[in-house]
Amino acid sequence: MTSALFIIDVQNDFTEGGALGVDGGAAVAARIATLLAEHPRRYDYVFASRDWHDGDNDNGGHFAAEPDFVDSWPVHCVAGTFGAEYHPAIDPDTVDVHVRKGQGKPAYSIFEGVTDGGETVPAALDRLGITEVDVVGIATDYCVLASALDALDSGRTVRVLTDLVAGVAPDSSAAALVKLDAAGARIV
Repeated sequence: MTSALFIIDVQNDFTEGGALGVDGGAAVAARIATLLAEHPRRYDYVFASRDWHDGDNDNGGHFAAEPDFVDSWPVHCVAGTFGAEYHPAIDPDTVDVHVRKGQGKPAYSIFEGVTDGGETVPAALDRLGITEVDVVGIATDYCVLASALDALDSGRTVRVLTDLVAGVAPDSSAAALVKLDAAGARIV
């Protein structure tokens, strides 16, 4: 069995002080970094996704002057900006597969992105023979949820590591974990 860690959207704009900062985001980044440093061979591959939005349009309605914080959001994670970069705790050299998503359109799941080489995530997982995925990152109730559900739908065994996720809101984050458990993910 070949395993992967999915680090979902641990970016400056999603941690405290960012355009859409999530409480506990920086602590999650630090704990993910500790996991990778203390257990460098725990996973066969490490994938990391980043929102990488266009700066010159509304990205298919994803950006809004008056966002509803469900389907539309303030400007965030614009390609090439500080906000779109990984949080400083995440060393890019610990990542094997970098994935960019949301280029000109809304995108929540890592499966909606492409690797730096232009490969889809399903194609990369298949090529590498990955059967097991652990999911960590930001935000539990949006991109972590969507990524874990898509990993399940792709036929992989999925675990969500609850000490390594942070959500937008406590109630929606708890509901996301219940939904993932019901869908077949292991919540650990």
